[in-house]
Order: sequence, then structure tokens, then C-alpha cells
Amino acid sequence: MAREISLADIESLVGTELGVSEWIEVPQSRIDTFADATGDHQFIHVDPARAAETPFGGTIAHGFLTLSMLSAMNYDCVPTVREQTMGINYGFEKVRFMAPVPAGTRIRGRFVLEAARFRGAGMIMLTYLVTIEIEGSKKPALTATWLTISQFDPKDRPQDAG
Repeated sequence: MAREISLADIESLVGTELGVSEWIEVPQSRIDTFADATGDHQFIHVDPARAAETPFGGTIAHGFLTLSMLSAMNYDCVPTVREQTMGINYGFEKVRFMAPVPAGTRIRGRFVLEAARFRGAGMIMLTYLVTIEIEGSKKPALTATWLTISQFDPKDRPQDAG
């Protein structure tokens, strides 16, 4: 996939996989840093000895830590919109945490463009079906429907855009 796409090409890419990110390590140090940043020090995330006694068998990443990695994964593999002047996170329609991410494992993101809808003269909403995979696991860490908005100069809008 190209590292850059044009506004005129976006609608033709609906339904296609735009990218799969590189693997990202989730060491205990990243989990601990996230716990410090958010104030979520639940033992299943930060106490390896106590977490070893749970069905997880050790510490696991916070679900929100896993979710927060989507931005880095997106930057790694999803082409940018050539005409974009700014992109913003609009939110999620649905997020499901499917499996825990054990400390020390690697995760990656898979992005399918589900929809592209022009909003006003200078914005397009992109809807991605995203999956975060856990290396060596058949079950994903999470699945989500992620909404972003790309802003662009209205003069760059394709003439036949809906």
C-alpha cells in the first residue's frame, strides 16, 4: 500500500485492508509507566508475584494501554491523506477487549477502511475496523470501530465526492 493516498482515491479503498503495523513490544516497564500515568495500579498490571496467582499467570497490560497503541500502529502502516492539513480522533463506535495482553508479549494493529464520508466542505470521516493481534495467539487483544476526521482545504475536495 502506498504511504500516501489522495482524497480522490479514498472512496475506492472502502472495504480494503490499508495496513498491518509492525509488532510492538509490551514489556512490564511500559505497563508500569502507563499505570503511573493513569493512576491505575491494579495488581494484575503491576504486581508480578500476585498476578501469577490469577488465571492470567502473570501481569497483563491495561486494556486502555492496548487501545492507546492504535495511534502509533496507525502512523506505522496506514497511508496518510495527501491533502490533509490536520487529523483528529473522533472516537469509537465499539471497542471490545477480547483477550488479555501478557507482559512481555508483542502486539500489532490491522486496519480495514470500513467507510469514508465527506462532512462539509473540508472534512472527511474515516471509519476503520481495527484489530490488535497478540503474537502467537489466535484470539485478538481487541477489536474496535474507530472514527477519525481528516481536515483539508475545501478547494482540494474531489468534484464527484458525495
